[in-house]
Amino acid sequence: MKNRLKILRAERDWSQADLAERLKVSRQSVNAIETGKYDPSLPLAFKIADLFEMTIEEIFLKD
Repeated sequence: MKNRLKILRAERDWSQADLAERLKVSRQSVNAIETGKYDPSLPLAFKIADLFEMTIEEIFLKD
C-alpha cells in the first residue's frame, strides 16, 4: 500500500524516531510502513491519521 507518511513527516521536520515515539511504535516499524514493506493495523492507521489530523484515505493510497 502506498502512503504519504514520509512526506507528512518531513513537512513537520520529524525524524522516523520522532514519529515512532509519538505513535508508540519502533523506528523500524515507521520505516517499514513508509517503504511499503508493512501495512499498519487499522488501529495504528487511525492513530497515524489522528496525529496528522487527516483521514486514513488521505494518507494511505490504493496501489
